[in-house]
Amino acid sequence: MANVRRALLSVTDKTGIESLAKSLVDLGFELVSTGGTANVLRGSGIDVTDVSAVTGVPEMLAGRVKTLHPKIHGGLLGDVRDSGHREQMDNHGIQPIELLVVNLYAFERTVSGDHSFEEAIENIDIGGPAMLRSAAKNHANVLVVTDPADYAEVTEALGSKSERKLAVRLAAKAFAHTAYYDSVISRYLLRVADLSHGETITMGWRRVAELRYGENPHQSASVLADPLAVPGIAQARQIWGIPLSYNNYLDADGAWELACDLPHGACAIIKHGNPCGAAVGESFGEAYRAARESDPISAFGGIAAFNGVIDESAATAMIEKGNFLEVVIGTKFEEAAAAMFRERSGWGQNVRLLEAPLVGGERRTQFRSIGGGVLMQDVDEDPGSEWQVVTDRRPTDDQMGALRLAWVLVQHVKSNAIVIAAKNRLLGVGAGQMNRVQSVRLAIEQAGDGSKGAVLASDAFFPFPDSVETAAKAGITAVVQPGGSKKDADVVAAANELGLPMVFTGIRHFHH
Repeated sequence: MANVRRALLSVTDKTGIESLAKSLVDLGFELVSTGGTANVLRGSGIDVTDVSAVTGVPEMLAGRVKTLHPKIHGGLLGDVRDSGHREQMDNHGIQPIELLVVNLYAFERTVSGDHSFEEAIENIDIGGPAMLRSAAKNHANVLVVTDPADYAEVTEALGSKSERKLAVRLAAKAFAHTAYYDSVISRYLLRVADLSHGETITMGWRRVAELRYGENPHQSASVLADPLAVPGIAQARQIWGIPLSYNNYLDADGAWELACDLPHGACAIIKHGNPCGAAVGESFGEAYRAARESDPISAFGGIAAFNGVIDESAATAMIEKGNFLEVVIGTKFEEAAAAMFRERSGWGQNVRLLEAPLVGGERRTQFRSIGGGVLMQDVDEDPGSEWQVVTDRRPTDDQMGALRLAWVLVQHVKSNAIVIAAKNRLLGVGAGQMNRVQSVRLAIEQAGDGSKGAVLASDAFFPFPDSVETAAKAGITAVVQPGGSKKDADVVAAANELGLPMVFTGIRHFHH
């Protein structure tokens, strides 16, 4: 068995590979490589042996087969501490590979960009994952490297006492690398086959941010992005402000989902997971002021989202005296608007500004952790069923417009959810109560005199007439709800007696 140390380098991401290779040569390694990587190294004047010279077989099938050979995998899997392994390796001319540097074909990039199905399939790496798994299994003898960020630490550790300890950590990282890679491929193919809810679900997320803490200071937390998801807050670009917290991310996601569901020209304000303001205006400035009026106390320290480009009118409205916002989100910020926040003394220096892509309407899946597992479901997108007027009295056109806005708003409120709205804005919210009539009372209390002439939406059916009676007493003039209760007839009869138009949607919008 030869005494020369051998390293195999085959990377798609060639960041730092020349520097690493030079360091390895200085440490006495013979370098073996495949096509593209070998060309880069030779271009830098580094001696390298082609894999085909080791295997005695040329690359074939348009590069699909090049490293799948016993002289490669034997070199990666052979346990040189075992005399039987050493004897067999000598008999077959297999030299140990002590260092493997591999990262994989860019499959993730092909499925997130404008590429064909055939291009994606050709970017499924076979030899790379096989080598990584071989080396990671044999980490007692092989150092396996997948990340250019680890190159400096690897060259420093080679030959030192820390090499073996590092080998275990890098082996774990290699298996995570291949598992993530395979998860993206399997989910992509399931999506193509329209089988998003298959028997076995593999998930792969990439960490995009490590947070200071979670919901509370004693909890650790991170943000993980899904490469196959419809882009949202996880892919937002922060252009100003201190890093977001865990709770900022949750509220920003809620604000953005609501803003994207509202008509164009809308502003949504979220506080502690629930809408406290929402409005549609002729300008974003007008929309913000109207949304803030929904609940000025709760809006302080909230998160505001606008479903378009944030301009100076919106920025002017937000930085007026008495306002304070944690996060502001839009599809883009005009430079003049962003400058108004950057130059604002006090809270303007701390507000986070995010640019995010519009979402909504696409088929999406959401996951929620429970003890020992997760729940999976389709995202609650209203299928747009035909509404049915169930009372003798029909809503006016103005009432119907207000009901449609209220129906959009109520699906973003925690159940039991009640929303009171006018045609252009939110007036009151009742959220998270254990009985529906109490949510009605809370929404009426928040709306105050605004309840008179307003409409009301409920995320689920009314089990008894008491909620309708309470709403009518406060001046509510029309109601929208899913229907479906055993007591529907009693509820409709009460609405008729009160002269209150009522619409059934046939769709429930629980949001726990």
